[in-house]
Parts: sequence; structure tokens; C-alpha cells
Amino acid sequence: MVRIVGMCMIFTGCLGLGLWYRYQFGARIKALRVLEHILELLASEVRYGRAALPECCSHIAGGLSEDFRAAFLEVGRRMEENLGASFGEVFGEEMEKVLERLPLSSEDRAHFLGFAARTGYSDSQMQMREIEQSRELLRDTRKKLETENAEKCRMAVGLGAMGGLLVILVLW
Repeated sequence: MVRIVGMCMIFTGCLGLGLWYRYQFGARIKALRVLEHILELLASEVRYGRAALPECCSHIAGGLSEDFRAAFLEVGRRMEENLGASFGEVFGEEMEKVLERLPLSSEDRAHFLGFAARTGYSDSQMQMREIEQSRELLRDTRKKLETENAEKCRMAVGLGAMGGLLVILVLW
């Protein structure tokens, strides 16, 4: 009886590990969608609202999740204080605090923060191009991950289950 309970626990643990990996694959895609949405909101504020990027941060903060809302409000507040830091520096600092908690690669973070480092343009069209370029890089990464995701998810769950069965057979 104890052996059967142990086998069930081993199998459940290995299967759970496979399911956890499956969740991680999906979580990165969700995070990329959120970042794309943020860049889309920024682009629309620059394009239609004719606002500068620091003002855009305060405007779009209301429609974002709590972590991003606080970060965007902080960027807007710090830029209003005008302590000599550029928008790119302030935006990078505040967004890194939020992005480090998301399951993103360093390349994803660099793509998202890339437009802020190149915001010295007074022309709104150039700002739009930089935002759109960052957004397209994120979209390309997300689409590539989505095509690979189905296979990886099945493989992660299958390997978790098969690994559990293998451990059970070895310990039998």
C-alpha cells in the first residue's frame, strides 16, 4: 500500500513539473502581449494625443495592471520633478523593477526598453517609428514563441509523465 502511494506521489510530482514548464511557456507569451499593448497605448498617445512621452506615461497608467500603473505614474512624477535625468533613464529604471518579476528574457526586456533609450527626437514621427520598431520586435518574438509553444507544451507534459513512470520503474 505504501509503495502504491509513493508511486502515485512520484508520478504526480513529475507530471506537475511538466505542467509547470507548460505554464512558464505560456506566461512569457502573455507578458509579451502585455508589453505590446503598452507600446500600442504609448503610440496612440503620441500619434493622436500629440503628447510627449513623459505625459503619455501619466495618461495611460489608468488602463494598466497595478504593477505597471505604479511604474508609469512614477515615471510621470519623476519627469515632472525634472531632476536632470533623461526620459530613457527614468523609464528604464522604473520599468526594470516591474520587468524583473515577469518571465521574460533579457532580449525581450531590451526590445521593450529600446525605444526609451532613443527618445531624443523632438519629432513625433521619429518617436512613433521607434515605438513601432520595438513593438514589432516584440510581436515577432511572440509569434515565433506561439508557433513553438504547442510542441513544447506537449513535450514538457509528456516528458514529465514519462519521467515519472521511468523513476517508478527504476525504484520498483
